[in-house]
Amino acid sequence: PRAPASVGTAPEPCPQLAVLSKVELRVSCKHLLDRDTLNKSDPCVLLLMQTQGQWMEVDRSEVIKSNLNPVFAKIFTVDYYFEEVQKLRFEVYDSHGHAGVGTHDDDFLGGMECTVGQIVAQKRVTKPLFLKYGKFAGKSTITIISEEISGNNGYVELSFRAKKLDDKDLFSKSDPFLEIYRIDDDRSEQLVYRTEVVKNNLSPVWEPFKVSLNSLCSCEEKRKLRGVVWDYDSRGKHDFIGEFFTTFEEMQKAMGENKVQWDCMNPKYKIKKRNYKNSGVVVLLDLKIHRVYSFLDYIMGGCQIHFTVAIDFTASNGDPRNSCSLHYINPYQPNEYLKALVAVGEICQDYDSDKKFSALGFGARIPPKYEVSHDFAINFNPDNDECEGIQGVVESYQSCLPKIQLYGPTNVAPIISKVARVAADEEQTKEASQYFILLILTDGVVTDMADTREAIVRASYLPMSIIIVGVGNADFTDMQILDGDDGVLRSPKGEPVLRDIVQFVPFREFKNASPTALAKCVLAEVPKQVVEYYSYKAFPPRCPRP
Repeated sequence: PRAPASVGTAPEPCPQLAVLSKVELRVSCKHLLDRDTLNKSDPCVLLLMQTQGQWMEVDRSEVIKSNLNPVFAKIFTVDYYFEEVQKLRFEVYDSHGHAGVGTHDDDFLGGMECTVGQIVAQKRVTKPLFLKYGKFAGKSTITIISEEISGNNGYVELSFRAKKLDDKDLFSKSDPFLEIYRIDDDRSEQLVYRTEVVKNNLSPVWEPFKVSLNSLCSCEEKRKLRGVVWDYDSRGKHDFIGEFFTTFEEMQKAMGENKVQWDCMNPKYKIKKRNYKNSGVVVLLDLKIHRVYSFLDYIMGGCQIHFTVAIDFTASNGDPRNSCSLHYINPYQPNEYLKALVAVGEICQDYDSDKKFSALGFGARIPPKYEVSHDFAINFNPDNDECEGIQGVVESYQSCLPKIQLYGPTNVAPIISKVARVAADEEQTKEASQYFILLILTDGVVTDMADTREAIVRASYLPMSIIIVGVGNADFTDMQILDGDDGVLRSPKGEPVLRDIVQFVPFREFKNASPTALAKCVLAEVPKQVVEYYSYKAFPPRCPRP
């Protein structure tokens, strides 16, 4: 979708974007502060999201009684947009029974801020909790684990019941609930799901539940899973009834009319009691599975977004020393090149683990011989054109300007081909491990249109997308040809692109919109382009990093 052509107003630059996906966030804490005199703290987590500069509560977890190392069963679900910086804040409070969660300083156990992008890119984030004024909350930490679950996208539905469980209560029957854990490579256990409590029943039928496949078994059908049945206790001291071990591979035998069952075993009873058989039986009544790969499957599988920026240094931009120049460095106000670079780059950096970005220039005479170059590194290091973070790109851009002579023409095919060569090397791995975004910032219509069309057609077969932002007030009508929204882009010989990989917008349409509006518009199609490429290649997502 392209921005409307109105100028001088603050338009809604793009149509309302569809939710890309929903992300599940699971929360656990360690070494929480103890605020209670007689018992341990009763923690509860509040999730807040920043909207227009204000923190708004989205949801809160259950209260876990008397526990300084809680693993919360509550799954926070947030809408996920690749093209936005979505700021989250987690706050942990000590709850006081019927009074609910207080927000007094005395009840505050600590808070932590991050973005949704950071969580989905890293999959697991552990950070210290802070009290007011940046003070550490002792050794307290919070861990957020993200899993994708969206519509029928990559999830499994499970229905469990149990029979003849041991009775742990004197005057009534047990109140059983079931927990499913995934056993990771380091032998640690990750809570996948905790069922509701069925009161006073030794043969409970639990409600069916859905979990994402990543969450359940990390892509590995043979990964060991542990089921634990407890008798609920309102003071948090639940009685252990028994456990069983299985795998997702074994669970799948329950598809259709079949059922799978396990002995629920108490290891202590097995040692002590000679004729001990089990403490009941757990039955998987039904299993339904759906596999559809999405953008988040690839990101959570470890696919990195590699970001390259290419900047137009042709003479039509004007002398950078003149305040009318598009390249003029105003100490109080970033120019349009910097605004566009930062808006798009800040989104991409959450998805690149080394936070290094290639920064190239074109259309200038460069030292030492002052010959025209159409693909030079703006840090003047031909062996390594990468800069440290978006700030590193900004600094290289500012220090490069006095050393070069703006010239011409506006040829972008060499830079598209340069990034395409790197993407072609990546394609040889036959893995969904790196996808390339090339941001081209230019003040005019490209001179080498035929070569550019040819380069884009070639690039459409590779793991890359191209974003072109037109800076300044030139007539960009001819540039719309490159954006295949109105029809299929073809090479000069008539060969069509395999995928629509180009998004073009004039920056002037965003001058009066919020700083994030440009990023929203130009990045909105990238997730679809990533999935289209890997689907065409039939590359599944890699297994998520543990």
